Amino acid sequence: MSKSLNSILLPTAGGITLMLGVAYGVSQRGYGQDKIELLEDRVSLVEARSAEAQSAADASAATAAAESARADALEGQVGELQAAVAAAQASGGSAVAVSAPIRDGGYGLGRAALPEEIAAWDKDVSPDGTGLPVGSGDVWTGDEVFAEHCAICHGDFAEGVDNWPKLAGGADTLADKDPLKTVGSYWPYLSTTWDYVNRSMPFGAAQTLSNDDVYAIVAYILYSNDLVDDDFVLSNENFLDVEMPNAGGFIIDDRETTEAHFWNPEPCMENCKDSVEITMRAMVLDVTPEDEGAAEAASEDHSAVTPQQTEEAVLTESSVTTEEPVATEEPAVETAAIDPELVAAGEKVFKKCKACHQVGEGAKQRTGPVLNGIVGASAGAVDGFKYSKPMMAAGEGGLVWTEAELTAFLTKPKAYMKGTKMSFAGLKKEKDVGAVIAYLQSFAD
Repeated sequence: MSKSLNSILLPTAGGITLMLGVAYGVSQRGYGQDKIELLEDRVSLVEARSAEAQSAADASAATAAAESARADALEGQVGELQAAVAAAQASGGSAVAVSAPIRDGGYGLGRAALPEEIAAWDKDVSPDGTGLPVGSGDVWTGDEVFAEHCAICHGDFAEGVDNWPKLAGGADTLADKDPLKTVGSYWPYLSTTWDYVNRSMPFGAAQTLSNDDVYAIVAYILYSNDLVDDDFVLSNENFLDVEMPNAGGFIIDDRETTEAHFWNPEPCMENCKDSVEITMRAMVLDVTPEDEGAAEAASEDHSAVTPQQTEEAVLTESSVTTEEPVATEEPAVETAAIDPELVAAGEKVFKKCKACHQVGEGAKQRTGPVLNGIVGASAGAVDGFKYSKPMMAAGEGGLVWTEAELTAFLTKPKAYMKGTKMSFAGLKKEKDVGAVIAYLQSFAD
């Protein structure tokens, strides 16, 4: 809405509403000359604001049509009010019968919405593609736009942050006790994704994305759910070609007819229980964030004890043999050989990985395995982690995570290993790949 509309139209509309209320009062009660003068003052105010609206229409060619239409509407309302004043004057201030103007079958208030005003709200997109604007966006552009506007809540790979919604994953979990409902596992229509992103996102800055950006984000969400390849470009022309996995998982709600015989026209208000007891509780809600502070405190308490226990163990072993200290010096030599600046740069890059992977002392399995000692280790070798079948097969086939293999994998994971569970799109910059590998090298087993 233009500045002139904000500063002119809204106050004018308020004044007109007041004037219509006064006119209605004139039709119901008798007023003296002082009341008529007040009414005339109000009319003058509305006339002035109408003139301002007309001036704004003349000043801007881009909004001339809309401003002029509004000015015409205001002038029409002024004429109606003047007629009410004239009727009041003719009666000498005695009771008059003046009816408020009726428009659009309502109460004499407001006006019909203009086409551009309706268009501003008409943004819905139907499953058949109705409402889709012309535009397109590719996966890699979507990766960048998603990282800038969406990752803070939904994670770099659409895996969700804390209790913000997960947009990827959950394949074949709908029959589980705790299903993961995402765009890829649950939503039947891609139009719902496009419509919601376009209408409501980014959070706090809704409808600031261009059509091409929305297409790109939706393409990246599809890629994160393994529904398209990394070279996919989504547009209004191929939108309906995308098949959602759960498209056939919904049925028409026909309970109003099929279950009508179960309904009782009158509610039963007899033989009620004397008291109501809670017999079951929902166990899997996942609505309360974990108390990270308590977890950190526990880890600090544990770390306060561990060094002493470790030192005692080392002293005990060194009293038996002198070969052990020599063996413990080798990792220190390897770590020192790594460029500290490169490691620091890799730590920053690794922020993209922290949503799924942990490193260092006390690291735990998350969506992805712990990566301590990953450089030079066999693929799929972390105990206790459930790898994808392709990753397990690669490990059994002798794949070792050398720097060269990690470079290829981190550049384009899905292209390197079809079927991998890692939804990361990949690192585009060669220097970022080298930095994160150096950072991982600093964490030995």
